[in-house]
Amino acid sequence: MSYQVLARKWRPRSFREMVGQTHVLKALINALDSQRLHHAYLFTGTRGVGKTTIARIIAKCLNCETGITSTPCGECSVCREIDEGRFVDLIEIDAASRTKVEDTRELLDNVQYAPSRGRFKVYLIDEVHMLSSHSFNALLKTLEEPPPYVKFILATTDPQKLPATILSRCLQFSLKNMTPERVVEHLTHVLGVEQVPFEDDALWLLGRAADGSMRDAMSLTDQAIAFGEGKVMAADVRAMLGTLDHGQVFDVLHSLIEGDAKALLEAVRHLAEQGPDWNGVLSEILNVLHRVAIAQALPEGVDNGHGDRDRVLALAQALPAEDVQFYYQMGLIGRRDLPLAPDPRGGFEMVLLRMLAFRPADTTDAPRQPLKTVGISQATVDSANSVAAAPKVAPVAPAAVAPVVPAPVAAPAPEPKPEPVAPVVVPEPVVEAVAVAPVVDLPWNDPVEPEVVQQPAVEPVLETASEQPELPPMPMPTPDSVVPDAPEWAAAPIPEPSVAEVDAATPGIDDDEPPLDEDYIEPDIDSAYSYLDELASEHTAEPTPEPEPEPAAMPATGLALQWLELFPKLPISGMTGSIAANCTLIAVDGDHWLLHLDPAHSALFNATQQRRLNDALNQFHGRTLTLTMELIKPEQETPAQAASRRRVNRQREAEESIHGDPFIQQMMQQFDAVVRNDTIEPVEALVSQG
Repeated sequence: MSYQVLARKWRPRSFREMVGQTHVLKALINALDSQRLHHAYLFTGTRGVGKTTIARIIAKCLNCETGITSTPCGECSVCREIDEGRFVDLIEIDAASRTKVEDTRELLDNVQYAPSRGRFKVYLIDEVHMLSSHSFNALLKTLEEPPPYVKFILATTDPQKLPATILSRCLQFSLKNMTPERVVEHLTHVLGVEQVPFEDDALWLLGRAADGSMRDAMSLTDQAIAFGEGKVMAADVRAMLGTLDHGQVFDVLHSLIEGDAKALLEAVRHLAEQGPDWNGVLSEILNVLHRVAIAQALPEGVDNGHGDRDRVLALAQALPAEDVQFYYQMGLIGRRDLPLAPDPRGGFEMVLLRMLAFRPADTTDAPRQPLKTVGISQATVDSANSVAAAPKVAPVAPAAVAPVVPAPVAAPAPEPKPEPVAPVVVPEPVVEAVAVAPVVDLPWNDPVEPEVVQQPAVEPVLETASEQPELPPMPMPTPDSVVPDAPEWAAAPIPEPSVAEVDAATPGIDDDEPPLDEDYIEPDIDSAYSYLDELASEHTAEPTPEPEPEPAAMPATGLALQWLELFPKLPISGMTGSIAANCTLIAVDGDHWLLHLDPAHSALFNATQQRRLNDALNQFHGRTLTLTMELIKPEQETPAQAASRRRVNRQREAEESIHGDPFIQQMMQQFDAVVRNDTIEPVEALVSQG
């Protein structure tokens, strides 16, 4: 008798011999036992998971001489003929070779005839997704309403290619891939019965190489028996499959843990002897690291799909979690860059050396690079060293620094909550001006000269600073230096020259942390020093990037009111819209319109803008108008002034609402809190920004 391969010899002949697919077998067994038989079944799944085998078992269950049962006898002539593949009423069709509609019509012509021997005529159509669209259309009616003695069993590895009309006419069962554990368990049983010596590691290699297919696992086992001269050994299977020795992956990881570059390169040399795919080696390392990460998070969640669960758990205890994540990320990046390396092995070695060189230092004796002090005050890092290096503080404190500053009179000890006093800023950074500035009150400082700090503006400045503690202390000019027409100091960026002056005058003190982002303001005279105006004079409104238009002398009436209503409807924007917003309608004489434009916006006005505004009016009214514009300040309210008035009213209402809130008032009373009006915005403004 000729040799029969293991895949055919060990093909299941009943449901109880099936390996896996419990969810499918349970439904079929219950349906057969209760005689609830459907006329069409569809089995989907990858190759070698049992689709055709289940179909043949169903044919035996339906036609067994003992009756319709889920446990066919296997001894009657029908069961034997089905097992041998010669039962006349089991028609197996390979749809991959019979895709034409003529083949399908020929098949359907025979459906009307009753079975020859069995109770049912079973049509088994394998790889049904290969049929043409015309074949599917020809099959629809018969598949939906076949004769009572006909059963259709369809099998496919690609159900996505099946039309929805076919899927809706069948009971669909999705067969799962075989896990490596189930494959190894079955191979252990088969090789034990066949009396073939084997190693467990070899079976795990075969189970992973089968990739979910039991038939592939049996075929590979046949090949391994022939390769190993009647034995299934791990070394032979590894050589046959050309796969990587999984233990060498652990050798590489152990070398990384120990930080041994020599052992690491030696492990790479052993890998190179097998001529592996270096990208595949990196993939194996990433797979192990992934399972190690799972073991660290949930030890019981580690599967034994590779037969190395104990080694993974041991590695999870030896390798810090941050190192696992670091190595995994470096491996991913290394796989991406590996094709760019001039030599695959060299690229692989560089990935490992990079892991070794930049791994996190987790021990106290690990070498560490000293942190640079860029942007960090030395006094903040180590105040004791600062005191020793600079026994006397220089006369000027740097800009954007918030030191504890005493009252104008020198005191032996600092106040608990002293108010900051800004140093003197003069137009030119001369040494004489720096020398007379007030200093930080520290125990080792010399007394401050009384005539220097007792200035007329000190008292109101302190009161204003106490009222608004949220403003960062910055250099503030003396009353003599607060001059509106002083572009030399007002237009220059303040932080850079101040720091340079301080560094030149006080080499022993580094710059402290910079002010917050919200404390930086636009470098123009109104915005950059708006808080100086608040301290030196009465409180004024917060500056905005575009100054608010002045209120109109009179409210809009008549034509001016019509212009306010017309302006939002015009199809204009940008510069033309800005010009129209600062105009008002003075006269209308038929199709001749006269507008007055605020001369403050004359820089934006030209013939092109007037033409665009005229075109917008023509488009809106549907007729040709003649527009004349004069540079005369409007006496009545313009659209820009009306919008500004509405914004001011909404802002005032929002501030009154906040200040009148009982909860806010309670916080102000209990915690001495201060409400910053510049942080209050109307709800409409917030919605428009969002």
